[in-house]
Amino acid sequence: MNIKNEVSVQKIKKDAEELFRGGFFCSEAVMSSIRSNFALDVPEEVIAMASGFPVGIGRSKCLCGAVSGGVMALGLFFGRTKQGDPKVEKNLAVAKELHDYFKEANGKNALCCRILTKEFDMSKGEHKEQCIHFTGLVAEKVAQIVVREFNLVNTDVAQAG
Repeated sequence: MNIKNEVSVQKIKKDAEELFRGGFFCSEAVMSSIRSNFALDVPEEVIAMASGFPVGIGRSKCLCGAVSGGVMALGLFFGRTKQGDPKVEKNLAVAKELHDYFKEANGKNALCCRILTKEFDMSKGEHKEQCIHFTGLVAEKVAQIVVREFNLVNTDVAQAG
Protein backbone atom coordinates (compact mmCIF):
# COMPACT_ATOMS: atom_id res chain seq x y z
CA MET A 1 0.00 0.00 0.00
CA ASN A 2 1.22 3.48 -0.83
CA ILE A 3 1.39 5.88 2.11
CA LYS A 4 2.29 9.57 2.13
CA ASN A 5 5.77 10.13 3.53
CA GLU A 6 4.74 13.31 5.36
CA VAL A 7 1.58 14.05 7.30
CA SER A 8 0.41 16.52 9.90
CA VAL A 9 -0.79 14.56 12.93
CA GLN A 10 -2.60 17.67 14.19
CA LYS A 11 -4.42 18.05 10.85
CA ILE A 12 -5.50 14.40 11.06
CA LYS A 13 -6.88 15.06 14.54
CA LYS A 14 -8.61 18.30 13.48
CA ASP A 15 -10.05 16.72 10.33
CA ALA A 16 -11.51 13.81 12.34
CA GLU A 17 -13.11 16.27 14.75
CA GLU A 18 -14.52 18.36 11.90
CA LEU A 19 -15.81 15.29 10.06
CA PHE A 20 -17.68 14.26 13.21
CA ARG A 21 -18.98 17.78 13.71
CA GLY A 22 -20.08 17.84 10.06
CA GLY A 23 -22.17 14.69 10.12
CA PHE A 24 -20.02 11.56 10.22
CA PHE A 25 -20.13 9.44 13.35
CA CYS A 26 -16.94 8.89 15.37
CA SER A 27 -15.78 5.66 13.71
CA GLU A 28 -16.45 7.01 10.22
CA ALA A 29 -14.65 10.28 11.00
CA VAL A 30 -11.52 8.47 12.22
CA MET A 31 -11.43 6.19 9.17
CA SER A 32 -12.09 9.04 6.73
CA SER A 33 -9.43 11.31 8.21
CA ILE A 34 -6.79 8.57 8.25
CA ARG A 35 -7.68 7.45 4.70
CA SER A 36 -7.55 10.93 3.20
CA ASN A 37 -4.56 12.35 5.10
CA PHE A 38 -2.35 9.36 4.42
CA ALA A 39 -3.69 9.33 0.81
CA LEU A 40 -4.37 5.61 1.07
CA ASP A 41 -5.24 3.82 -2.14
CA VAL A 42 -8.21 2.05 -0.60
CA PRO A 43 -11.83 2.54 -1.66
CA GLU A 44 -14.15 4.94 0.10
CA GLU A 45 -16.10 1.86 1.18
CA VAL A 46 -13.70 1.47 4.12
CA ILE A 47 -15.54 4.45 5.61
CA ALA A 48 -18.83 2.61 5.08
CA MET A 49 -17.35 -0.41 6.86
CA ALA A 50 -16.99 1.79 9.94
CA SER A 51 -20.65 2.89 9.86
CA GLY A 52 -21.91 0.20 12.25
CA PHE A 53 -19.64 1.07 15.16
CA PRO A 54 -21.00 4.42 16.45
CA VAL A 55 -22.43 4.77 19.93
CA GLY A 56 -20.79 1.57 21.07
CA ILE A 57 -21.58 -0.68 18.06
CA GLY A 58 -24.99 0.07 16.61
CA ARG A 59 -26.03 2.27 19.54
CA SER A 60 -25.62 -0.61 22.01
CA LYS A 61 -23.26 1.62 24.06
CA CYS A 62 -20.50 -0.99 24.25
CA LEU A 63 -17.01 -0.34 22.83
CA CYS A 64 -16.46 3.34 21.96
CA GLY A 65 -16.99 3.78 18.23
CA ALA A 66 -13.97 6.03 17.84
CA VAL A 67 -11.77 3.24 19.19
CA SER A 68 -13.44 0.73 16.85
CA GLY A 69 -12.72 3.05 13.92
CA GLY A 70 -9.15 3.48 15.12
CA VAL A 71 -8.58 -0.26 15.30
CA MET A 72 -10.02 -0.63 11.80
CA ALA A 73 -7.72 2.14 10.54
CA LEU A 74 -4.70 0.45 12.12
CA GLY A 75 -5.72 -2.74 10.35
CA LEU A 76 -5.33 -0.99 7.01
CA PHE A 77 -1.64 -0.50 7.80
CA PHE A 78 -0.79 -3.51 9.92
CA GLY A 79 -3.49 -6.12 9.31
CA ARG A 80 -3.22 -9.32 7.35
CA THR A 81 -5.14 -10.77 4.44
CA LYS A 82 -3.68 -14.28 4.48
CA GLN A 83 -4.07 -16.97 7.12
CA GLY A 84 -0.90 -17.63 9.04
CA ASP A 85 0.65 -14.25 8.23
CA PRO A 86 2.67 -13.42 11.37
CA LYS A 87 2.30 -9.67 10.84
CA VAL A 88 -0.98 -10.02 12.74
CA GLU A 89 1.14 -9.84 15.90
CA LYS A 90 2.17 -6.27 15.08
CA ASN A 91 -1.46 -5.40 14.40
CA LEU A 92 -2.55 -6.83 17.75
CA ALA A 93 0.23 -4.93 19.53
CA VAL A 94 -0.68 -1.54 18.03
CA ALA A 95 -4.40 -2.18 18.62
CA LYS A 96 -3.65 -2.83 22.30
CA GLU A 97 -1.49 0.30 22.38
CA LEU A 98 -4.45 2.35 21.11
CA HIS A 99 -6.79 0.65 23.59
CA ASP A 100 -4.51 1.31 26.55
CA TYR A 101 -3.78 4.89 25.48
CA PHE A 102 -7.44 5.79 25.06
CA LYS A 103 -8.45 4.20 28.35
CA GLU A 104 -5.98 6.47 30.14
CA ALA A 105 -6.26 9.59 27.95
CA ASN A 106 -10.04 9.92 28.17
CA GLY A 107 -9.81 10.45 31.93
CA LYS A 108 -12.55 7.93 32.67
CA ASN A 109 -10.50 4.71 32.65
CA ALA A 110 -13.04 3.11 30.31
CA LEU A 111 -13.73 2.17 26.70
CA CYS A 112 -17.43 1.46 27.13
CA CYS A 113 -19.63 4.15 25.57
CA ARG A 114 -22.19 3.64 28.33
CA ILE A 115 -19.58 4.65 30.95
CA LEU A 116 -17.98 7.39 28.84
CA THR A 117 -21.34 9.12 28.31
CA LYS A 118 -23.24 8.26 31.50
CA GLU A 119 -23.48 11.86 32.72
CA PHE A 120 -24.98 13.10 29.45
CA ASP A 121 -28.49 13.06 28.04
CA MET A 122 -27.63 11.65 24.65
CA SER A 123 -31.10 12.34 23.26
CA LYS A 124 -30.28 16.03 23.68
CA GLY A 125 -26.82 15.63 22.13
CA GLU A 126 -25.04 16.63 25.33
CA HIS A 127 -22.30 14.06 24.65
CA LYS A 128 -21.31 15.38 21.24
CA GLU A 129 -18.47 17.73 22.22
CA GLN A 130 -16.88 15.06 24.40
CA CYS A 131 -17.22 12.50 21.61
CA ILE A 132 -15.74 14.92 19.07
CA HIS A 133 -12.77 15.30 21.44
CA PHE A 134 -12.45 11.51 21.83
CA THR A 135 -12.61 11.08 18.04
CA GLY A 136 -9.72 13.52 17.69
CA LEU A 137 -7.71 11.74 20.38
CA VAL A 138 -8.09 8.40 18.61
CA ALA A 139 -7.27 9.75 15.13
CA GLU A 140 -4.23 11.53 16.56
CA LYS A 141 -2.94 8.38 18.29
CA VAL A 142 -3.51 6.21 15.19
CA ALA A 143 -1.55 8.76 13.15
CA GLN A 144 1.25 8.85 15.72
CA ILE A 145 1.54 5.06 15.65
CA VAL A 146 1.61 4.94 11.84
CA VAL A 147 4.17 7.76 11.64
CA ARG A 148 6.38 6.02 14.19
CA GLU A 149 6.12 2.51 12.74
CA PHE A 150 6.67 3.54 9.12
CA ASN A 151 9.28 6.15 10.02
CA LEU A 152 7.29 8.92 8.34
CA VAL A 153 7.63 12.67 8.82
CA ASN A 154 5.19 14.43 11.12
CA THR A 155 5.20 17.90 9.58
CA ASP A 156 4.03 19.39 12.88
CA VAL A 157 7.36 18.41 14.46
CA ALA A 158 9.35 19.31 11.33
CA GLN A 159 7.89 22.83 11.38
CA ALA A 160 8.35 23.27 15.11
CA GLY A 161 11.95 22.04 14.99
